[in-house]
Amino acid sequence: MTCDQVPNERENVKSMFDMTGRVAIVTGGGTHLGRAMATAMAELGAAVTIASRRRDLCEQVAGEMRSQGLDVTAAGCDVTVEDQVNSLVDSVVADRGKIDVIVCNAGGSRTTGYLPDASIEEFRETLDLNATSTYICAQAAARHMIPAGYGRIITIGSIHGFLTSNPAFYEGLDFKRSGPPYQAAKAAIINLTRALASELGPHGITANCISPGQIPRPGNDPEMNERARKANALGEIGRADDLKGAAALLASDAGRWITGHNLIVDGGWSIW
Repeated sequence: MTCDQVPNERENVKSMFDMTGRVAIVTGGGTHLGRAMATAMAELGAAVTIASRRRDLCEQVAGEMRSQGLDVTAAGCDVTVEDQVNSLVDSVVADRGKIDVIVCNAGGSRTTGYLPDASIEEFRETLDLNATSTYICAQAAARHMIPAGYGRIITIGSIHGFLTSNPAFYEGLDFKRSGPPYQAAKAAIINLTRALASELGPHGITANCISPGQIPRPGNDPEMNERARKANALGEIGRADDLKGAAALLASDAGRWITGHNLIVDGGWSIW
């Protein structure tokens, strides 16, 4: 194709982010980062289903979002159970006619955080809760996205998927640093995302990872927050809403030519 044959559509940037008519699922969407990303897509016009093991919480949050005029429904799902994930995705497709976006956000750590104290069962459970569940969710969504020739898969990594924890940072805090199992699981998610991008790209499906830095939950140790503020280049505390823009970019057509990318949202924590 020569230069004069390349389309020059000059699409309005607002329309590129418009998600009206899109259908999305956000696992772990009832709290913190998941809630923020689900809100972002709903605010852009998408029909969003938030899901977690705590269906009651998701129902409450979805009700609050609907009161703001957003199209949000709730579902219960344990993302480590393949049948439950397949049922979740199939039910959304049955109700909405399709699935365009899945955010594989549910995860966490079940470990003590320290190698000598952690059992192999804790290691396996942490891998299942994070990496295996991400694979299960992506696979379930891809089965519907491939025939449609369109899809956006967003996974959630961490700065600890490519950097390790500095024990000195957590010294004296009432906070358990992420241990080797969690860091191994998040590293697996980052490279799994690249593999998904490679396999699914020919079907019009993008796969990208968002790796957040220190974004405190409400009730965190104030000293922890202060240390996190000083540890990044911007000198500010991260907020859950800081992931809204990243999710909007990767979920919408604004990010149509981005795939296999690990988008770091950490205020500059990882630049030094």
